[in-house]
Amino acid sequence: MKRIHRLLYPPAWSIAAKVSAALLAAALIPMSFNAYYNLQESIEGAVESEYRQLELLSTSIASRLDQLIINLQPVVVQVSTEPSVVSFLSLTATEQQKGNNVAIQQTLDNIFRSNPDYDAVYVMNQKGRCLAASDPTFIGQNYSFQEYFQAAIQGNPYVSSILIGTTSSRPGIYFSHPVRSEEGKIIGVAVLKIQGDQIWTIVNTMQGDSQSSPFLVDRLGVIIAHQDPSFLYHSLTHLSKKTQQQIAKDRRYGQQQIESLDLPKLAAAMVRAEATGHASYYSPADEQTQQMVGFTPLTEQPWVLGVYKPKSQFVSSLITMIWRQSRSLILVGAIAIILALLLAQSIARPIRELTEVSQALEKDSFAYDKLTKFARSRDDIGQLMRVFINMAREIEVREQKLKQQVVQLNFEIDEVKKERQVAAVTGTEYFQQLKQKAQRLRKRSPVSRHNEAEYYQQLQQKAQRIKAVRSRGAEKN
Repeated sequence: MKRIHRLLYPPAWSIAAKVSAALLAAALIPMSFNAYYNLQESIEGAVESEYRQLELLSTSIASRLDQLIINLQPVVVQVSTEPSVVSFLSLTATEQQKGNNVAIQQTLDNIFRSNPDYDAVYVMNQKGRCLAASDPTFIGQNYSFQEYFQAAIQGNPYVSSILIGTTSSRPGIYFSHPVRSEEGKIIGVAVLKIQGDQIWTIVNTMQGDSQSSPFLVDRLGVIIAHQDPSFLYHSLTHLSKKTQQQIAKDRRYGQQQIESLDLPKLAAAMVRAEATGHASYYSPADEQTQQMVGFTPLTEQPWVLGVYKPKSQFVSSLITMIWRQSRSLILVGAIAIILALLLAQSIARPIRELTEVSQALEKDSFAYDKLTKFARSRDDIGQLMRVFINMAREIEVREQKLKQQVVQLNFEIDEVKKERQVAAVTGTEYFQQLKQKAQRLRKRSPVSRHNEAEYYQQLQQKAQRIKAVRSRGAEKN
């Protein structure tokens, strides 16, 4: 228990432990903060670099799509200005019904056959009825409800999203342009439909690697191109009721209801974006996987091309980077630990020897020769040892002198005590009386001294007789 308490209580640590801990803290703490800061900077830089790569890829694909749209717009303009088309739509309805459409049909067929990516070429009158088309199934159909007709009949060129054809049920992009008479009056609408597969091919074949996936959303946030067909014609976020009703009315996506992917954060960043950017989101289907997205808006259409990549695939490179930083930190830390222990030992060992010598010095054991090897050092420890050795030698000399002084002092004290005792005895009244008696005895005559000797002899004989009587009494008993 005491060992645990000592281990958990730093003030109770040995000097070696304290020095080691201090040196390790001084070496590892700043280095750890520096490594953490550098690692964070590296991670942020790597993340920004990855986002930049996704943005560049989305920009490249968006540029391809813009170029495709730019290349196709003159074609529909050409159709709308063809003399046969203008002449046919300038006829009255009765004249058109007489079958006077051979020239316009040949013109539409020639244009259709000029590019395998064209799905259909057709013209409509002012009421939206198809009068001539490269696909006979279009003739006689009324497309006045379609947005591409409504825009063109008002005199505005139009490019649609990737829509599902109401007649052919094939996906495609509709390019429409007003047809004007020689007087400049709008007499109909020319339409060029290209295959939706063409857009999907451009999007899907422009993948930077197998990990990234491009997709295209229109101005409503509906996915109109994706390598996974299950995502087609799903909105990034919930559409309003009014928008859903309009979609159902014009049947633009071939569905009555557009399901939402419930990605409001991604929709807020991408839909109708005006500049290249990036975002991240968690898919509702997999909330544990974060997706990184780079996106670029098209210049010719209100579409946004996005390229996403699971962050988990990118994190693998980050983990490699973290391990590299960790190995460096561990290596430097190990070196710091070894140096700290060696330095702590070089400091603690002389102090430990000094402590033992100090304890021996308290018991009058002058074993300071153990410190001689440390005193050779030129550092502070060596200076301390030299000062201590000199001090110990002075103490030893002083102690010898002190012992001699104590012996002399004890002798002097004994003499003084004797004098005091003699003075104390001779100074009493009784001693003075004895002294006086002794003086009187010295003054007596020899005869008196003889009488006294006889007196003492008589007393001794009397004592012996008493002793003999007592001995006989004891034998009788």
